Amino acid sequence: MIKRVICIESPCYLKCANNQMVVSYSHVKGLEDRADKTVPIEDIGVLLLEHQQITITHFLLDKLVANNTAVITCNETHHPSGMLLSLEGNTLQSERFRAQVEATEPLKKQLWQQTIKAKITNQALVFAHWNIPNKQLNNLAASVKSGDAENREAVAAAYYWQNLFPAAWLFFRKREGPPPNNLLNYGYAIIRAMMARALVGAGLLPTFGIFHRNRYNAYCLADDIMEPYRPFVDMVVRGIVEETSHIDVLTPAFKTQLLKVPTMDTFLEGEKSPLMVAMQRTATSVARCYLGEQRKILYPTITK
Repeated sequence: MIKRVICIESPCYLKCANNQMVVSYSHVKGLEDRADKTVPIEDIGVLLLEHQQITITHFLLDKLVANNTAVITCNETHHPSGMLLSLEGNTLQSERFRAQVEATEPLKKQLWQQTIKAKITNQALVFAHWNIPNKQLNNLAASVKSGDAENREAVAAAYYWQNLFPAAWLFFRKREGPPPNNLLNYGYAIIRAMMARALVGAGLLPTFGIFHRNRYNAYCLADDIMEPYRPFVDMVVRGIVEETSHIDVLTPAFKTQLLKVPTMDTFLEGEKSPLMVAMQRTATSVARCYLGEQRKILYPTITK
């Protein structure tokens, strides 16, 4: 089932009534005349809280996490700064936690090889969509070894970022770098939350990764498994850049386009599937790999 990604951008009071999230403006000066809005909690996959003057009840938060909704908070610059997830996303999570923690290094290296190969393949498909030569990326994808021992990911990234955007932009990928890094960061935050949510739903701990091991990162596994999904965001951002060079500000129009990423079409095992559904299948396949029930993670490809 496709869940909704909801972004709250203005001051409001969020509460729960009859299993609905109620967005109320009655106590907000200047917005008192706005009618309340309601959304079924079961329909919400990601809730993005952007404004610093949003008030939310604990009862609503509890209902959201019980629904395995990823709640994202944003800082004063409207960029995601934190995330809240359910602690009990699957009835079999104890068994799956154990399998995840006990995963062998050879298994993790095989899973990382699959992940990087899928990522570079999707980067090549982004290039194909925009008629950018992609032979080098295809060759790199085919040569990824166990554990990406030769660091093909970095080689591909250098070539990818040099050629994805117009040469005159002199673009370099850096979180705190100039635009369109701001658009990329926003889009990546959305798919990171979605992937963390999918992994929790599959009974896995987002903290224990197969490659990322930062002691300060609570979402190492999410950061690992989202890698092949990053090019979907890149595709949208490349489209925005094609339309305008005025991207210094993350406008509501840009956010609207990026918030549609969860509904993008993907190909998974020969079938078309919305990205959010593909993520759920990917997360389930990761759990099955840890349990020894299968040997391959199911990753989608970008539609041509």
